[in-house]
Parts: sequence; structure tokens; C-alpha cells
Amino acid sequence: MKSYKTPQEYFDSLILWREEVLLLRKITVDAGLEETIKWGGPCYIWGKENVVGLAAFKSYAGIWFYQGALLKDEKNLLINANEKNTKALRQMRFSNVEEISCAPISEYIYESIENFKLGSKIKPNLQKPLIIPQMLTDVLKNRGDLNEKWNNLSLSCKREYAEYIEEAKREETKLSRIEKIIPMILSTKGLNDKYKR
Repeated sequence: MKSYKTPQEYFDSLILWREEVLLLRKITVDAGLEETIKWGGPCYIWGKENVVGLAAFKSYAGIWFYQGALLKDEKNLLINANEKNTKALRQMRFSNVEEISCAPISEYIYESIENFKLGSKIKPNLQKPLIIPQMLTDVLKNRGDLNEKWNNLSLSCKREYAEYIEEAKREETKLSRIEKIIPMILSTKGLNDKYKR
């Protein structure tokens, strides 16, 4: 995915879902949110809090609420795109501009802001145990240099690597991923460091 420096640059690049995303943009800005760019896409903040983000994907235009799990969602408009891993984020998807109704989206934005004012926020679970896949454990045991660098990584970096290996379904894929991450670990880099600013 291309990284954009400004929201306008992102919007100017849109071909697919342009009308839908521009309408979602208008709704968020009209609700009083400040427009910025984060992670290469448009993000709308209140104070220092990320409230919503917008994007055009292959099959839909979407708006996501960073703390959407706290919303009442009486209209059942929100979906959790990944039940296994997603705790707070909820999104709405649109396949044409006629599906976008300003009033409910604005209500959800105002409710999100109100939740921030009340201090309501889902915090990430940083206490979950680190489970290192056996294949990675074996490699670390056999390579003292690698094990030493591994031990110097932060818990979150170790967790990213462990989950990256574990997510692979086939043994060959797990082995190929281990080979890929060895130079990164030896450089004491996290799996996703190149995406972080």
C-alpha cells in the first residue's frame, strides 16, 4: 500500500470508491474532527485521540471507529472484521454512495467523542503470555548469536515474530518465515519496524 503524506494526496489518488470516501470525509469533518494522516491514510482525531479512519478497499469503502466496541450500535451498523484479534476497532462498509447515511454516522462519531470525554477506552492486553512456536524455539537453542539478540528484543517484538510464525498453516511456510526473520532478529529489528515512524 502506498503511503501518503497528506489526506488530500490520498483523496486525489482515489479512483475506485472516490465518491463514497469523499462523502465519509465530509461527514467526519462536519462532525468537528481534525483531519490528519496516520499509517499512510486519512485519520480523524479529537484532541490526541484517533476517532475514525477512512479507506477505499477493493470491494468496499469503509470508515472504522478506533473505539467502536464501546459504541451502543443500536442500528447494528458496525462489524468486527477480525473477531480473533480485534478488540476495540469496528467498521462500516459501503458498496455504493446511496448506502451512506450521514445521520447515523455522525451519531456514532459524537458518541465516540463523548466516550473519550468520559475516559472510556479499550486498552490493548499487554499481559497476554508470549508463546514461542516450537520451530522457532529450536532455532534459537541451536544459534547462540540469534538467541542473544532475541533476548534483547522487547516483548512486543518477540510477540510479533512468534505470531507471524504461528499464523502460517504449513510447516514449509513456517520454516521460510523463520529464515526470513533471522537477519531481522540479528539486526535487533522488529517485524514491523519499517512501517513504524
